[in-house]
Order: sequence, then structure tokens, then C-alpha cells
Amino acid sequence: MPWLETDGDAVILCLHVQPGAKKTGVVGVHGDALKIRLAAPPVDGKANQCLLKFIAQQLGIGKSSVVLISGSTARSKRVRVAEIAAATVRAQLKPAS
Repeated sequence: MPWLETDGDAVILCLHVQPGAKKTGVVGVHGDALKIRLAAPPVDGKANQCLLKFIAQQLGIGKSSVVLISGSTARSKRVRVAEIAAATVRAQLKPAS
């Protein structure tokens, strides 16, 4: 999947985020990125905090394992998730049906 890269014992997620949505959730694929809507506004890093917390909850891991590596002020973001298998990420980050 173009939005998911492996990096040793971690994965890198290429994301397209839409802050200010009614509720937080995975929408689908947007180009080469996984699109995620966030209920938080894009103010004072609230959307980034919401994104990292959402990914950690969806994957069942601690928030400290999820790190924003680029795109802190952009809609296109790259997130590193430590010590997790790519297959687990694919299974857990599916669009809500």
C-alpha cells in the first residue's frame, strides 16, 4: 500500500488529514495517502495531538509509540509507529463502513 512503508521494526504512515470534522475516523485513500478526518480544530497543535491519540487507540498501543515526523502544519503528514507489524496496521486502520 502506498500509504504504508516499513522501517525496520516500525512503520511509516503517509496521511492526509482533514481537521475540524464532525467525528474522528479513517475515510479511505486520498492519492498515495490514507485520509483521516479529525474532530479537533487545526489550532495550537490540537489536530496533531488528536491524530496521534487516534492512531494509538486504533492500533492498541501506547501514544509514545506514535510520532509525527513531518507535516506538523500541513494536511499531508508522515507518522512513525514503533514496534508494530505492517499487517496489523493495515487490519486496524480501515475506513469505517
